[in-house]
Formats: sequence, structure tokens, C-alpha cells
Amino acid sequence: MKKIMNLLMCPVCREALTLNERTWRCANSHSYDVAKQGYVNLHVVQHKHSKNPGDTPESVQARRAFLSAGYYAPLQQAVVNKVRELCIENLLDIGCGEGYYTDAMQAEVLQCVGVDIAKNAVQVAAKINKNITWVVGTGATLPVLDQSIDLCSSLFSPIPKQEILRVLKPQGYLLVVTPAPQHLYAMREALFEEVKPHEPSKFVEQLSDAFDLVSDDVVDADLKLNQQDLKNLIAMTPYAYKAKQERREALEAQTAFELHAQYQILLFQKKA
Repeated sequence: MKKIMNLLMCPVCREALTLNERTWRCANSHSYDVAKQGYVNLHVVQHKHSKNPGDTPESVQARRAFLSAGYYAPLQQAVVNKVRELCIENLLDIGCGEGYYTDAMQAEVLQCVGVDIAKNAVQVAAKINKNITWVVGTGATLPVLDQSIDLCSSLFSPIPKQEILRVLKPQGYLLVVTPAPQHLYAMREALFEEVKPHEPSKFVEQLSDAFDLVSDDVVDADLKLNQQDLKNLIAMTPYAYKAKQERREALEAQTAFELHAQYQILLFQKKA
């Protein structure tokens, strides 16, 4: 049995954290209690920009309900298959939200850390899988030690490049999932005058100096939504607050809606 490594880092002094009973503590005696729900808050006050950063409770609930209905299961499975192929020991899921993907990926590794800035999302996540170290934290200072991680994943989340480079082991991996050009096109067409296609290639360009692209896959799924699922999908996307109110209301009035989901799965490896 491989020894489980301490991966977490003190956000104040950057020393390693050790768990004793229900408290994470570093050599300089900074301590962080595990909340009763089973997560630890490493988002120290000086890094916060607002009282409740991250997703609103409404978007968290909407996403949880929509994902629970299984619409993104083909993507979840494709992501799990990618992780399985890598045969790695640990992973850090950046922007884990309620843990829909994190929970599925955890079965493929010995150690899994999920981090999100939204405390309300992490509280939900912590209830679904006790084998994951759930952390409220930020991409600006990822809560793990230098060169400790085999795989960082960012699924529909920001990509804090310098921090990812810091925490990945030499030749570690980065898995990025992002909307492909046709993703939810019919929905965006209903919400906006002008639809700009998503551009997954921009991530490849942004990362090309420090990462090699290992694989690039597109996953397609056709969605047949009822009215409630459609409302949930609208609420969980960034389109919700960008669209004009009357357009959103007109779309939400539809009792059924068919659309196409399309995702790009990009796997990168840190250059030697």
C-alpha cells in the first residue's frame, strides 16, 4: 500500500499541512478546522474579494439538479476514461463545484483534492464523497504543495496557469474541458442577438509555451429537455445573467427544448 502523502499547503506561510483529528495544522501553528460537513476552508481573508465569492446558491442548486438528471453523463464518462488511461496516483480538481466530475474521477486515483471558491458548492460536494479532500480555496493560491500533483483538472473552470505549473510534478498533466464551438448553440441563439462560437483553440495557444498537447477529443450529446431541466440549464450557465430578461423568459416558457451539447476535452503535459 502506497503511503498517502500530505498534499495540502498552508495558504498563509506555504508550509505543509498535517491533519490531526479534525484540524489541519502547519509547522508555524496556523490551523484550519474541518467543518462538520467534511471540508476545510483554506480561503484566507486577505484573498477574498467579496463575502460570498463564487456561484450563487441558486446556480449551485440548478446545476446539481441538472447534472443529477444525467444529461452530462457522456462527458463524465469520457473524463473518467481519460483519467483511467493515465494510471496516476493523485489529482487536483480546480473549480470542482458540487463535485459531479470530481466524485467520478476519484475512483481512478489514490488521492483526490477538490477545490472551489464557492463555499456553498463545496458544502454540497462534501456530502457526496468522503474519500475526497474538499477545500474552499482559490486558483490564485492553489491549496497544495509545490510539485505534488500528477493531474490538475479544470472542467468549465478557470485555468490559473502559473499556479498549475507550480503544483504539478515534472511532466504532470492538465485536463481541460471547455465548450466546443457548437455547444448549446440553439439555446444561445434563443438568448442572444449574435452568437459567438466558443473557441477551445485559445486554451491551446495560451498554454503552448509550458505544456504539450497530448490529446484533443470532442464529445457530443443530444439533449431533450423538459421545461424544468431547461430552466436549470439556463440558470447554471454564464448565459443566464448576460441575456436580456425578455429573451430569457421567452425561452423558459418553452415546455420542451432539444439542443446539442458539445465539449472539447484537452489533455496537456507539462514540458520537461
